[in-house]
Amino acid sequence: MSKRSIIHMINPMKHNSPFDINMALDAGYDVLMPYTHVELDEVADLTQDAIFSRGPSGVKKTGMFIGGRDIGVAMDMLDAAKKAMVPPFEISVMADPSGAFTTAAALVACVERELKNKFDRTYEGTQAVVFGGTGPVGIATAVIAALQGAKTTIVDHFSLDTALEFAEEAKRRYGVELRGTTAASDADKARLLANADVVFCTAKAGIQVLNGSVLEDAKKLKVAGDVNAVSPLGIEGIKLMDFGAPLELAKNAPDAVGIGALAIGDVKYKLQQALLRETLESEKPVYLDFRNAFEGARKLV
Repeated sequence: MSKRSIIHMINPMKHNSPFDINMALDAGYDVLMPYTHVELDEVADLTQDAIFSRGPSGVKKTGMFIGGRDIGVAMDMLDAAKKAMVPPFEISVMADPSGAFTTAAALVACVERELKNKFDRTYEGTQAVVFGGTGPVGIATAVIAALQGAKTTIVDHFSLDTALEFAEEAKRRYGVELRGTTAASDADKARLLANADVVFCTAKAGIQVLNGSVLEDAKKLKVAGDVNAVSPLGIEGIKLMDFGAPLELAKNAPDAVGIGALAIGDVKYKLQQALLRETLESEKPVYLDFRNAFEGARKLV
């Protein structure tokens, strides 16, 4: 009898995301097993229970997905799972906490496309600002952009200390230099926009971060991407399906273009499906994080 495919969905939080469960099922997995409130030191035992129970042929139809909200914890869990493998008993593992890796990868890849197509630029040397930069999507976005050569600033709405703490952790974990700052007022935001080439808006849904008045202070802006699909949108003037549409409210940066949340979300959806299918169909075990997600997003756009 042929073995069914199983994905074990590891989550340190109270619930597994219905979004991730739907995506894994639609990617082709037959059985989805959710685990909640998982501690880091439990991952190795869970992994070895998964690999030793199916035999060398069964592990090819077994995967693991790591969710949650904290991207640092997710990366630690991914590393713990990888270290617990005992070849040939080895399964594929994908980390995508809060969808942050696939969303950030899609965002950065979409903006990169517009930089190249409309401005003949790469990220190398660009000034990038990430509003909502201390959330899961924001920090993943900042790290990916910085790895591509952008001089990246992460912005926390409330706390400079929080921004600096996340910047230090990014340096320790991924070897990137991020600048941390806060911007609670329109004046603070305008100051940051004045020299920005690229703006990423990854703040909470339903909060307008950049209004038309603030956008008027953008003088060098080339591309702005917003992942907020809930009204009011994060950046005034960017429509949900915009993909390189003129950002008319940035009056002092007449060539600036915007990318909307549903345009980015379409890439994110296809990307997460593709990566989940890879964990199911790859002949050799794969371990997927935000770096693999960005490679995949680049191909999709």
